[in-house]
Amino acid sequence: MKKIVILILCVAAFSSCKKEVKKKVEQESQLKETVENIEEKQNENVRSGYKIGDEATDFKLIGTDDKKHSLADFPEAKGFIVIFSCNHCPYVVAYEDRIVALDAKYKPLGYPVIAINPNDASIQPEDGLQEMKIRAQEKGFTFPYLADEGQKIFPQYGATRTPHVFILQKENNKNIVKYIGAIDDNFEDANDVTEKYVESAVDALLNGEEIKQKETVAIGCTIKVKK
Repeated sequence: MKKIVILILCVAAFSSCKKEVKKKVEQESQLKETVENIEEKQNENVRSGYKIGDEATDFKLIGTDDKKHSLADFPEAKGFIVIFSCNHCPYVVAYEDRIVALDAKYKPLGYPVIAINPNDASIQPEDGLQEMKIRAQEKGFTFPYLADEGQKIFPQYGATRTPHVFILQKENNKNIVKYIGAIDDNFEDANDVTEKYVESAVDALLNGEEIKQKETVAIGCTIKVKK
């Protein structure tokens, strides 16, 4: 009888210990996730790269048409709507039709869309150049869809998300950053948008007016960087 009691106590102790270990592991996992979220927010708060009023340097990147593209290819443009985008991100997918619409509306007015995929394909295979070609054809992209091979351009701009928008305006043969941030205030439903940040910014530039909201927080997926 004494042995049975001891056995029961041992089993109970083991079970309790197992629960404590599991609880500790879960707490450590939650703590790690919290720390990572805090670090990510801190990194966004100290975003490096271009600021409003900075000059954006040109680039030459391969596109889905297998040709190299640069801002200099658009001598008649008044500026550019540069959008760091990709294939896999659900935020980008939600915005794709709106991005096509932006190009349709503003390219004839001198502000074409230039989409750049900043993700490393070895980290996110869905964002490889061949997959980009398929996506561009499926969606009927009317703008250059470029691959930031080597991931040298997005750090210059300071892009942290996809999508992340940088509106440039030509001034004295320089491309000056005029707006940085989100496309609008509702990625989930275009019909529920109340603030069209990009449209308001480009409209202001076209009318020679000051942009009221020059920066917003880009909402989207983190850029996949090869370590």
